[in-house]
Formats: sequence, structure tokens, C-alpha cells
Amino acid sequence: MGMVDVLRSIKNAEQDAESRLAAAQEEAAKIMSDARKKSSEMVQSAAEDSVAMTQKILDEARDGAQAEADSVKAEGSKEVSSIQKSSSANQDKAVQMVVNGLTSE
Repeated sequence: MGMVDVLRSIKNAEQDAESRLAAAQEEAAKIMSDARKKSSEMVQSAAEDSVAMTQKILDEARDGAQAEADSVKAEGSKEVSSIQKSSSANQDKAVQMVVNGLTSE
């Protein structure tokens, strides 16, 4: 093998190494780009999940509060009805007492 062949072999090896280095740098850049994109998607997904979970918690709390309010309202309506019934019965007695008080004088 002559000196020219050795130099040509070295030059070819250098060109091959440069080509591989360029390909590796392109692959590294692609991997970094894909990783950034995936990271961004994960952050966006986590934010959306957080909003959805917060909304679910708020909805559940609102539903629970509404159920409790409805229960209190129903209980209050029962008490009002009971008071109205007893006051009607007592009203007749009160009127009779007033009438009796006026007629006895």
C-alpha cells in the first residue's frame, strides 16, 4: 500500500467520522426536540387534569351543599306547617277566651 492509498484511507475515515458525527448531532437534536414536546404535552395534560379535578371537587361540594340546603328547607317547611297547625288550633281557643272574657264582665 502506497503513501497515497494510506492518505486516501485516512481522508475517507475522517469523512466517515464527520458524517457519523453530523448524523449523531441531528439525532441528538431530534431527541431533545421530541423530549421538549413531550414535556410540554405532559405539563398541559397535568394542567387540564388539575382543572378537571378542581371542577369535579367544586361540583361535588356544590351538590352536597344543595342537598343539605334542601334537607334544611324541607325540615323548616315541616316545622312551619306544624306551627301553622298548632296556631290555628290555638287561635280558636284564644278567640274563645277573649269572647268569654268579654261576656263575663
